[in-house]
Amino acid sequence: MTKMKKKNMLMMLITTSVVLLSSCLSTDADDFYNNWYNTANGSTGSSGTVTEASGELSDFEVAIDKTTAEPIEVAKATYPDEADAISTQQFTTTVAIDMANPMEKTENGVTITVADGKHITAEHGKTKGICYVVSGTTTDGSLTISGSADYEVNLNNVNISNSQSTALNLDGKGAAYIVLTGTNKLTDGTEEDHKSALYGKGKMLFSGSGSLEILGQYNNGIQSKSYVLFEKGINVYVNAANHGIKGSDAIINGGIINVETAGLGAKGINCDVDITINGGRTTVIATGDGEWDDTDLETKAASCIKCDSVLTINGGEVYVKATGSGGKGLKADWECYINGGKVRAITTGGLYYNNGTTENLNYKGNTDNIDDAYTSSPKGIKIGTKNEHGILNITGGDIMVRTSGTNGEGIESKGTLDITGGSVMVASYDDAINASSDLTISGGTVVAVGTNNDGIDTNGNLYIKGGNIVAYGANGAEAGIDAEESHALYITGGSLFAIGGRIDCKLGSTSQGLVQASGSIAANSTVSIRDVNRTYATFTMPSYSNSGTILITAEGMSNGSSYTLVCGDASASVTATTSLSNSMGGGPGGGGPGGGRW
Repeated sequence: MTKMKKKNMLMMLITTSVVLLSSCLSTDADDFYNNWYNTANGSTGSSGTVTEASGELSDFEVAIDKTTAEPIEVAKATYPDEADAISTQQFTTTVAIDMANPMEKTENGVTITVADGKHITAEHGKTKGICYVVSGTTTDGSLTISGSADYEVNLNNVNISNSQSTALNLDGKGAAYIVLTGTNKLTDGTEEDHKSALYGKGKMLFSGSGSLEILGQYNNGIQSKSYVLFEKGINVYVNAANHGIKGSDAIINGGIINVETAGLGAKGINCDVDITINGGRTTVIATGDGEWDDTDLETKAASCIKCDSVLTINGGEVYVKATGSGGKGLKADWECYINGGKVRAITTGGLYYNNGTTENLNYKGNTDNIDDAYTSSPKGIKIGTKNEHGILNITGGDIMVRTSGTNGEGIESKGTLDITGGSVMVASYDDAINASSDLTISGGTVVAVGTNNDGIDTNGNLYIKGGNIVAYGANGAEAGIDAEESHALYITGGSLFAIGGRIDCKLGSTSQGLVQASGSIAANSTVSIRDVNRTYATFTMPSYSNSGTILITAEGMSNGSSYTLVCGDASASVTATTSLSNSMGGGPGGGGPGGGRW
């Protein structure tokens, strides 16, 4: 039997399940980005209702905010070692240092020397309990603190500017408890090679009720060879030529943290191991473009928050925006766990291309035959690398991601991706939500819109076990949901509305009926599936008109049962199936239930 005859016979068998939703057709032909959308706000009812939101996804912005109070609701503070908590420390021996009037002296086990009349060094050796109270202004000086014992540095309305090198050098291996009092500022110079404006060999733990501004004009803003930790109550602003905050690890238990970076490939917060965010408000803006790494022979892109191992967000608020070519919002090379809090991520740059000799900051050509090392795509959230399989688990939180540049993807895991709760809303140029391995949704609200590609895309199996999902894919060959050809879609719960040029997957199994249709959906319209007894699910569409293949399923729907599909003022009778195998179709208005590749 020829493909055409097979397709025609299949369509004759399933006409009872197909309805053209012409009354929902939108006449608005504006580009997606000129006609953005309102979408779900995370509230769900017992019938699987996904309600319309205030439109925040369409217009939320990310900007430096030094004045708004930090969030009150936080997760439990954590420490690499519980003994590191500031509440457990006792620093009762005070040593005063006035940067405006440098004086050599020896007191309470501390030796202070002055070089060139402006560069102060304080050495406490093994003496415990030292609290340095640092005040005053110097326009061309520095402070270095050395010692093997832990100590406190109380920055008390101090302003240190060093025209040559590091402003505050915490040279001792002991932990530095940095307490902020009043208004403080550190500025490094550009005459000598150095790592950062504030540099430390040991742990840095920030607390207090004051503010600290750091200008890293030469390289990084804050850098520690150990970890950096921020407590609630502080207000820190970092503007750096390269990385803003760099350490082995970073823990944000609270505070207001603002970071801006502009260097090529620069990271706002960059750690060699883990980053954990439990509270506070963290805002990072990275404007740098990508760059070519002559050592690793690959492209490197700027990122707002990046770690080489595990990123965990338990609470607080996180705002990131990357505007450069290939820029990333949140990036972890191994794993990411989002358990709570509020996350907003924006990327606006295009695809970065560089083969070592030729660079393009917004490459728009076909990348199928280009070595992966030569390109870097913008990503709102990226977990894993081409050499490391990523793990991304979302159990809670309020997450919104928007990407608009060429090849910009919303959320990507290079391995598995699991969503069990929270609200996840993504609008992207390329795939909205993407996994290189299995992708599982078992709870929460998920809205995924890919304006030039798929809504939800996986190279493994797609498991829908619960939650309320709206997935928009582009017209033509793109899909609302897409599972790689050798894998399949498995449904055991939840409510799903998917629309795109096709549904690009085969069905492995389902415990609930599916309704398929082809037609057009108007921006902001409401679609529901019901019978005479109940409404199974209601979906409010984004402000984006779409035509193509539609798939709807909800808990309680059964194979062979008749339902009413309601879109706006129009309704039609449809019959649920449990089969997608050997489906034929594709393109706007084509296809129908029956299965396989669309």
